[in-house]
Parts: sequence; C-alpha cells; structure tokens
Amino acid sequence: DTTGTTEDTPADLVPQVPVIVELLAALGIARVGAAGYEADDVIGTLVERTAGRRPVEVVTGDRDLFQLVDDARGVRVLYTARGGVRDADVVDEAFLTQKYRVADGTAYGQMSILRGDTSDGLPGVAGIGEKTAADLIERFGTVEAVRVAAADPSSPGLTPARRRRIVEAADYLDVAGDVVLVRRGLELPAAEPLLPIPDAAAFAAFADEVGLGTTADRVLAALTVTT
Repeated sequence: DTTGTTEDTPADLVPQVPVIVELLAALGIARVGAAGYEADDVIGTLVERTAGRRPVEVVTGDRDLFQLVDDARGVRVLYTARGGVRDADVVDEAFLTQKYRVADGTAYGQMSILRGDTSDGLPGVAGIGEKTAADLIERFGTVEAVRVAAADPSSPGLTPARRRRIVEAADYLDVAGDVVLVRRGLELPAAEPLLPIPDAAAFAAFADEVGLGTTADRVLAALTVTT
C-alpha cells in the first residue's frame, strides 16, 4: 500500500491469540471485542459509554489512546511505555499541552494524522514534524481545515513549502484518519466489568501446559491481592 496506512497482523501473533483467550478465561478476566476492529476502537467505545458519568483511567503503552483524554469528562491515560505500571505517566490535558503543544485529546488525534507514526506504518505528511503539525492544528483546528487552506492560495497561515507538501499528501490524508482516529461507537456485546475471579484448577492446567512456571504463581498472587 503506497499510502502506508494499512496495518498487517504480525504472523507470530496469530497463533498466540487462542492461547491468550484461554488464559483470560482461566483467570476470569472479562474479554470483549468486535470483528474487524482494533482494541483501540473497543477501548474508545467503552470510554465513550462511561465518560462523564464516572472518572475513567485508560492504562496503556499506546500513544494513540491519548486521543481519549478529556478533562471535562474525567478521562485520562496512564501511559506505561516508559515507566511501567508502577511509574506511569499521568496523561491529562496539561500533559498534552506541555509535551505535544495540543489542547486536548481531539487535537492530539488531528496532530497525529499530520505527523504520522512510523511504529504504526504511518508516514505522515513529508516535511511536517510533530511541532509543525501541532502548530497547524492550533491555527486551523482540524486536518480538513488545513487541507482547505492549503488548496486556497489566498489563504494565510501557510508557507508555500507547507502548502505544497499538504497538497501532495492528498492520497495519504484521504485515508489516514480511518487508521489514526479511534472509533467511539462500535456495537459491542455486553460485558460486565467485574473483578477477575480465577479458576484455579483451569489456570493450573493451562500454566502446566504452556510452562509458565513461577510466573503463574506471581499472577495468582497479584489477583489474590486485587480481589
């Protein structure tokens, strides 16, 4: 795909999925999904259902979910990629403003389309880095508004070079939003957000089958403390 906007499932991951499903069942951890959609979209939908009614914290190592940050509705992200769960970054609107120069989660998503993300196979707009992308979203509000301005030579706020780069990135920008932006309105099966209640016998059999060793003991100990 010349636009760089498709994501392929790693071949090594495919055989792991049924093993993960079996593990979650043995540990009594609720699992919910939607065929054809990523976990980000499922999380986004669950957050959308809850935000504003109670505080929501999304624990993740994926920056894409910074889009969900919304101080007014009590949504923040605990970002574990750098410090792990014990020392997670608390991502709220102040964090986004300080680190990325964007006002909120919605602006972060728009900035991400322009910037791209090589870890997700997204090239971004050539010559538009994170700082420039944030400046453009601060000025114009949305990627679509940036594109409208770029297409109008009389519109102020864009240098000739940036105008040209945005126009030349039309194929990428036509589809990038479908990959970058987290969906919020999926039809999901009902799932009760209950605390995990492990099936000790099933988990012991699973742990023995896959050779978890002492890791299994640590998992059960952690869940016992939690519950």
